[in-house]
Amino acid sequence: MRVSSMTSSRSVALREPIAQSWRRASLAGVRPETALLDLRFEEVDPASKLLAAAAPVLEDLDERLAGTAMSTVLVDHDGKLVHRWSADRAAENCFEQLGLGVGACLLEDEVGTTGPGTALETRSSIVVHGEEHYAEALRGFSCYGHPIFHPVTRRLEGALDITLLAAEANPLLAPLVAKAVEEIERQLLEGSRMSERSLLAAFQATSRPTRPVVAIGPDLLLCNQAAADLLEGADVALLWNLAGEAAGPSEMETELRSGQRARVRAEPVPGAKGGVLVEIRPLSATEARRTRRRAAVAPDPVAGHVHISGPPGTGRTTEARLRVPEEPCTTLTGAEAVLGGSAAWAARFTAAVETGAGSICVDGADLLPAELVDLVAAHAARGVGPHLVLTTGPREGLTGPERALIASCAENVELLPLAHRPDFPEVAARMLAELGAARTHNITPGALRILGSYDWPGNLPELRGVLSQAIRKRSVGAIGPADLPPALVADASGHELAPIERAERNAIVAALRSAGGNKVRAASTLGISRTTLYARMRALKVPG
Repeated sequence: MRVSSMTSSRSVALREPIAQSWRRASLAGVRPETALLDLRFEEVDPASKLLAAAAPVLEDLDERLAGTAMSTVLVDHDGKLVHRWSADRAAENCFEQLGLGVGACLLEDEVGTTGPGTALETRSSIVVHGEEHYAEALRGFSCYGHPIFHPVTRRLEGALDITLLAAEANPLLAPLVAKAVEEIERQLLEGSRMSERSLLAAFQATSRPTRPVVAIGPDLLLCNQAAADLLEGADVALLWNLAGEAAGPSEMETELRSGQRARVRAEPVPGAKGGVLVEIRPLSATEARRTRRRAAVAPDPVAGHVHISGPPGTGRTTEARLRVPEEPCTTLTGAEAVLGGSAAWAARFTAAVETGAGSICVDGADLLPAELVDLVAAHAARGVGPHLVLTTGPREGLTGPERALIASCAENVELLPLAHRPDFPEVAARMLAELGAARTHNITPGALRILGSYDWPGNLPELRGVLSQAIRKRSVGAIGPADLPPALVADASGHELAPIERAERNAIVAALRSAGGNKVRAASTLGISRTTLYARMRALKVPG
């Protein structure tokens, strides 16, 4: 199918894949006459696994193309140009004049239709001839682009492209590029196998029948029987996140899903890129009790009355259930007293007290009218059953009578806002398990860093909502930064900025959101040029 597509200066009949690409570029705000004037540059990792796998293939390909006017271009999965080679000086000069240096972003929504950018966008091979290029500056060339996938994970790793003058286009270049990509993918597989062999050797050297050991790599998870018997899905997610942050040997204490506390040691494995060996030592009952007190996690039920305080959404009700010292438990809420009246609430409380056994949980005791606070305080002062578990807002917001009530509690537990909790990775892993996704999903270290730096004004319910949305977005696998709400990612990125920079960043984020991501409209709203917008986005770490 051929359609007519317009640019600022001409009309040209386009093949359907090219026409669709032009439409996407137009919707992204790319202008054909200025597409290469606002190139965005990012730092290139010379030690990336893509470059390592592609290096011998590109060396061979470049030798075969010597003496021609052809060039090879390699981009990573973000569209970033990581390798560029030209067979002669004239072709090299063309790239230099166009500003297409290493680090330039060649995504379709940045520069329009190109061999590498459109191959990434469509995840399929593409040939772009002359006038089919969206950017006017590229219409003298033909490009042969082919995507590169990891053979094991099927992740998109990047794209390879051969570029030459449009007048010298040759249909035999498409299979040549495809063959080179096939070899790069084979090298990626071999690289994975070498890492896996190193990781397996370390695992076998460390594993003992009674010592739980887990080996974690980018595409591999190994555990011995002792670890399999000890761990559940949520525990594996937590270990995966710990492994992702292990730049060197590290230790932590954590509570497993079963309630067993354990000391976890993670150490990177030499020769296994991204591979980490994790050893788990379950703590004895004495060690666990001592650790629970230090870490302020839910302990075993204790005798006496308990008071739990914290901002809304910090898990007061859940903590209260864990702290109930004796069953059965009667639960009454402060909201019920407000809505149903003091008399009915007092009758239920008195009936529970008269049983003389079990526990009474008063959820939201700081919402009770004064006369009911006095009623509960009178029972607490007697020091007989049933035991009381009281939840309130932060202690500093309590009144005199409420403070007198909680003073009778033998144990006071203060829950921190989610953003201030030192065990945030564990909380996120447990939440993933509660959502039924522990065996199908894990959170990448990058996403965990973003989640951990967010303010979480909505505390646990807000985290639950964010993870639920991420699970719906990604049906299985690793939850990464791209699966998180853009506003949350933007907020987390702004924490390192000075107040005036943060205000500027917030204005840019708001303009981009209002413009649906269209940078031309966003720049117009802000009263700046598109070039200035890109520069400020880079400086202020605005994604996109």
